[in-house]
Amino acid sequence: MTGVLLALGASLAWGVADFVGPWKGRTLGALRVMLWAQFGGLTAITIVVAIHAKAPHDWALLLAIPAALSGTLGLYAYYRGMAIGAMAVVAPIAGVSAIVPVIFGLATGDRPSPAQIGGIACALVGVGLASQEHQEGDRQVASGVGLALLAAIGFGLYFPAMHAAGRADALWASLVFRLTAAAIVLVAVIVRRPAIRLGGRNLWIVLGVGIGDTLGNVLFAGSASRGLVSVTSVLASLYPVVTVALAAVTLKERVAGLQRVGIVLTLAGVALISA
Repeated sequence: MTGVLLALGASLAWGVADFVGPWKGRTLGALRVMLWAQFGGLTAITIVVAIHAKAPHDWALLLAIPAALSGTLGLYAYYRGMAIGAMAVVAPIAGVSAIVPVIFGLATGDRPSPAQIGGIACALVGVGLASQEHQEGDRQVASGVGLALLAAIGFGLYFPAMHAAGRADALWASLVFRLTAAAIVLVAVIVRRPAIRLGGRNLWIVLGVGIGDTLGNVLFAGSASRGLVSVTSVLASLYPVVTVALAAVTLKERVAGLQRVGIVLTLAGVALISA
């Protein structure tokens, strides 16, 4: 039960961070928001490790490095998808990342229940419906769907690697993850040279996004020693529920009827996969 609660806590932290971060990224720019968010998250986890963590003893925590590579690339695709598409469409599609750890679990000995198999089918159909939008008599792929699918792949590959790193040492794995992610974003900023100055209320909000994202990392890593990857990963993938709810309440986003069906099916699929 502790593993379940930690994974659900991760989904809540990520759901809030993944709404506020891309929302700010729409006006401030994805890389600027990601850079300051990394600074906030890295500062927070460094303080926690310095106070509470013992010296690392298991090299498996270095699996947080490939987790950071895939997770950070997925996050950038997610931010860009949110910038050009509706959050209520992009977030559920990105949440289909839950399929990846289920497949990984199958390959390593887990056996899905009939509900999980049904969830995978629901999620795939839901993505197809949510990705369509109606314009002037035609249907076309909704804005941001391609980026959302890239985000799903990046997030999906994050889960097995971070699960293994978290089983070795949750706090140190989270620090290694954040150091790697910060380095990736910093290189991207140096190459792309976007505006990075930020101050006032926006700075504190974006720093909070990074702390929330890091809290999700720590909670998920902590769940790793208390549950199967095919269960904890999928429960942590429920974050789109939070993001969609916040987008509906705060931004009053409107989506087409068929897209609503797809969103519901996608979220239901994620829930069933976690059953």
